[in-house]
Amino acid sequence: MSENTRTDSESSSPSSPDATPTLDQLGAIDGQLADLIKQREQIVSQLAAADQLPTAMQEKAALGLVLNQTSGEPTPPAQACNDSLWQTLLHIASHCRDQINDTSVSFLGPKYSYSHLAAVKFFGEAAPLAPVTSIAAVFDAVHRGDAKYGLVPIENSTDGRIVDTLGMFVRRHMQICGEVLLPIHHNLLASGTRDQITEIHSKPQALSQCRQWLAANFPAAKLIEVGSTTAAAESAAQDPSIAAVASLPAGRAYGLQAINQNIEDNRDNVTRFAVLGREQPQPTGTDKTSLLLQVAHRPGALADVMKIFQQAELNLTWIESFPMPGSRNEYLFFVEFSGHRDQPSVQTAVAQLGTITHRLEILGSYPVAS
Repeated sequence: MSENTRTDSESSSPSSPDATPTLDQLGAIDGQLADLIKQREQIVSQLAAADQLPTAMQEKAALGLVLNQTSGEPTPPAQACNDSLWQTLLHIASHCRDQINDTSVSFLGPKYSYSHLAAVKFFGEAAPLAPVTSIAAVFDAVHRGDAKYGLVPIENSTDGRIVDTLGMFVRRHMQICGEVLLPIHHNLLASGTRDQITEIHSKPQALSQCRQWLAANFPAAKLIEVGSTTAAAESAAQDPSIAAVASLPAGRAYGLQAINQNIEDNRDNVTRFAVLGREQPQPTGTDKTSLLLQVAHRPGALADVMKIFQQAELNLTWIESFPMPGSRNEYLFFVEFSGHRDQPSVQTAVAQLGTITHRLEILGSYPVAS
């Protein structure tokens, strides 16, 4: 056969440059994917029965290695959570774990709130998520063992620290084993028309983050604070004169129209969430460590703490003061810095901090999110 002669099978091969993919080929691939997912479900069940199933956090870390192998390029954990392929694998993994009810996650509800969206981003769409009514209830659920993990907001780029969360860390020791960064895009949702809107409902933080836009576009509307953005969406679905500031998934769930999208005043509005749990993640190379500390009530005490970080060449990424309960003018400090608790430089710094602080807790070392 000459070099220019091709058989019919060669010319129709999917790998041939001139071949046109067919719907049958797509169907065949979909069938293979379905079979592989079923096989994965069986393996998860077998590992669970043998008490050898890795934790959800360990499985998440392994997904980054899978991406490295498929792409041929390193994928830092900080970037993996924003990769669409990684998200797809995460959702499949959560679907497989759902059959054994292995990973309960407590979060500040209700469903379709931003905490819910952050929980889905971190744990996958099929993870068994359990909404509760307060940040304190999330801590309680993890502390009692009712939930294996918890997810709480810790900081917003517009409104700053989340006081309720920091207060719970002060009152109850809890381990941080991960973090989630969720871009917050607020939307004006309604069941009626723009002209019908006389009230705008949402949680206080959402209204605050849209105050300039709302004042410019709906100066006559009455702003009503409610318990959650989801509750606001539910009210808007029942009354065409009410609009809600909420997420697009909440709007879809309640059949609302998006009157305006992305109405937040700060286009880089991001909320950072802490993942609570009992695990201590292994170093990944792009980690951070969180501390809670109390310094002596004297001049220069905080400067002495900062000097230790400087000498250890540890880059501080966040520092927040918090009033110490029972004292009028003393403060606790939340500190985050680049590095993992297993690194010698971090261990040395923590040991030195222990000699000059009245209270020192390592809240956790975990991969940096992006």
